[in-house]
Amino acid sequence: MMFILALILFIGGLALFAVAFMVTSFQAVIFTAGILAVCLAMALPMLKSAK
Repeated sequence: MMFILALILFIGGLALFAVAFMVTSFQAVIFTAGILAVCLAMALPMLKSAK
C-alpha cells in the first residue's frame, strides 16, 4: 500500500513540475508543490521502514 501511495505522489509531483511551466500564473506555487510531493514520496517509505 505504501508503495502505491509513494508512486502516485512521485508521478503526481513530476506532473506538477511539467504543469508549472505551462500555466500563466502561480508557477512557483505549483513547482513548489511538485517538489514537496516528490520529497514526501521519498520520505514515506523511509519513515515506514524506520518504525
